[in-house]
Amino acid sequence: MTSSDTHILMLRLAGELAIKGRRTRRRFQQKLVRNIKDAYREAGCECTVREEWSRLFVETDCKAEDEPLSRVFGLSSWSRIDSIIPARLDEIVARGVELYGDRVQGLTYAVRARRSGRHGFRSIDVMRQLGAALNPGATVNLDDPEVEVCVEIRDEHAYLFAGRSEGAGGLPLGIESRAVALLSGGFDSAVASWMLLRRGVALDYVFCNLGGDAYRRMVLEVAQSLAQRWSYGTKPRLYTVEFGPVVEQLREVVGSSYLQVALKRQMYRAAEAIALRRRADAIITGEAVGQVSSQTLANLRAIDGAVSLPVLRPLIGADKEEIVASARRIGTYELSARVREYCSISDGRTATAARPETLEREEVGLDPHVLEQAVAEAVDVGLRGLRMDAIVAAGLFTDQVPAGALVIDLRDAEEPPMPIDGVLRYEPDELESRFADFDRAIPVVLVCPQGMVSAQIAERMQQAGFEAYSLRGGIRKLLRLYEAEKASP
Repeated sequence: MTSSDTHILMLRLAGELAIKGRRTRRRFQQKLVRNIKDAYREAGCECTVREEWSRLFVETDCKAEDEPLSRVFGLSSWSRIDSIIPARLDEIVARGVELYGDRVQGLTYAVRARRSGRHGFRSIDVMRQLGAALNPGATVNLDDPEVEVCVEIRDEHAYLFAGRSEGAGGLPLGIESRAVALLSGGFDSAVASWMLLRRGVALDYVFCNLGGDAYRRMVLEVAQSLAQRWSYGTKPRLYTVEFGPVVEQLREVVGSSYLQVALKRQMYRAAEAIALRRRADAIITGEAVGQVSSQTLANLRAIDGAVSLPVLRPLIGADKEEIVASARRIGTYELSARVREYCSISDGRTATAARPETLEREEVGLDPHVLEQAVAEAVDVGLRGLRMDAIVAAGLFTDQVPAGALVIDLRDAEEPPMPIDGVLRYEPDELESRFADFDRAIPVVLVCPQGMVSAQIAERMQQAGFEAYSLRGGIRKLLRLYEAEKASP
């Protein structure tokens, strides 16, 4: 594959791989290589990988600034090789001056060297001689240099490079078995999922939908981000379970103070049912002690009693600031920031010390077939390669006005007002500058003559976290719906 368009990267294994036994390390490294190749395929690039015991060498034509290797778990760091030469001290010094002499001028620098194999010189000899040769016009700073010149000598070859890029660490994804993550789209569940991916656990996602199509699409975007950016070597799926009927039944049967905890138990049961379908061994959640009233230790114990699979909570001791900082780092912050809270179904005070036996008594009147039916009808979608633009476009339009929705007429101001009570009137530009102040808990239906302007603004509102739609058929359709409602007994 070698050509002028390719370059070579030297990859260092994460520390945990280096301390594994020979057979385990070999298995982990083989999985890591497969994941690296998958990452480059996803980026539309070619690559070849050469394995050594403590290093991997990748030759690739990839020119992406966002290097795929930064999101492959199991790597400590990597460096782009500037030159490969015979492992002779005089050639190393000469080539180092040629490559880096001009680069270090007027700056501080350090030379780092390490060897493996048998040679007639030591690593310290490389550092001293190359450091001295680079010295005119530059200043040595071993603690915090502006330029770091590195030489790695491996048997007959010397590899020269400047600095290194940090990897994601952790273990190669897929070396552990599978789990399902309860995903709400918010900061917590996304970060918790990422932390288990980093430990080598392949994930599928379960989303219990309490907020309609717009909410589903926002969660789908979060899941897709985790899948496209961080799940090389696996093919995760998102299972959407419509939880409206489940919530209706809970409100009829369970006392108000136990509603939140009972809802979590039903979500856990849904996750377990899908986990067993996918032969998964655990359920992952984003809960942290004390973050909300339903997440006290007593309540978490009561929730766990609903399922037999182990529940893993990687964020259990984290605070919100730490979680949000992690969301920024892994790239889900902007997506999760748009998602509002849909899980609050209790109007009163939530019990903070629920006991398993109390919840079991509260749930006696629940018909298990309601949850079973919701799980049976769950819609699943493969996340790798999913085109979100098609999904968003398909969900922009509605043929009805949902109960309690805010209806907005986008026609020009000179058009006569609608003969319908409660319809608001906004010029398109005015609405775009003001919709951020609207209540995201209220669905919005936009109406214009042809449906084009309303669809464009509905898409922007959805991207901002609103449940917003364009009425298919425009003004005429709205008038027909109004006349039909008046005529109905």
